[in-house]
Amino acid sequence: MVALAPAPPADASTARRGAHLPRLRRPSPFRAVVLIVAGAYFLIPLYAAVRFCLRSASGGLSFEAITGIPHQEGFASAFELSLRLALVTTLITLVLIVPTAVVVHLRLPRLRRLLDGITILPIVIPPVVLIVGVLEVAPTTLKATSYLLALEYVVLAMPLAYRAIDAGLRALDLRTLVEASRSLGSSWPTTLWRVLLPNLRTAMLSATVLTVALVLGEYTLATLDQYQTFPVWIVAFDQDNAQTSVAASLMALLVTWLILLAISALGTRRSRNRREVSV
Repeated sequence: MVALAPAPPADASTARRGAHLPRLRRPSPFRAVVLIVAGAYFLIPLYAAVRFCLRSASGGLSFEAITGIPHQEGFASAFELSLRLALVTTLITLVLIVPTAVVVHLRLPRLRRLLDGITILPIVIPPVVLIVGVLEVAPTTLKATSYLLALEYVVLAMPLAYRAIDAGLRALDLRTLVEASRSLGSSWPTTLWRVLLPNLRTAMLSATVLTVALVLGEYTLATLDQYQTFPVWIVAFDQDNAQTSVAASLMALLVTWLILLAISALGTRRSRNRREVSV
């Protein structure tokens, strides 16, 4: 008969398994202080703005400043113009940047640093200089439309959108995906539309949110172009009713925040689905 080795004691096996478990780190006091200070830096101004909006003339609580925003003169046209500019700017930005970034990553990797430097220029060049140069060279027919402002916003959004798309491309095995699609007989437009764009959905949504947030908050170019966008309307209306102006600013901030939450939830769901499929 073969003698069986005695089983190790329960406490020894438990100790052996516990040795391989990662130890939980205690939260650092410095990290907690930083989070508290950062939270106070963002939340205290928001609390002051909300309290200012909800204060009535008698010192009580009133929602007239918030409920009265859609009925104010010029609000509908200014908000509609900002939304239309955000839509046009986002479409032009994605159509220009996504194919350019894909080509640079695949065919021209040496130009990546040059493109990084070019796309950072709108942050370095002041918006006043940009608008003066655009007004000097733009044709008269384009100056008469608000789409000139959309083209200027494309330039301003280029640093943010390009880096969001570039980060998405770096996270992919781009060459393998393209070669697999091409080996199956797909054309370049089909590869871009059915293979690359679905994998870049989160990056494109991030670029979209950054572009929309920029358009909804940009003031200088719209003022110099003499268009009353939503930020220009807020500043102009502030001279007559400060409470409604602050309430409109909070509404724009809330809309952007909700879009960010939606994108974060979408990205989390996609990563969870990928893990379930791989398992």
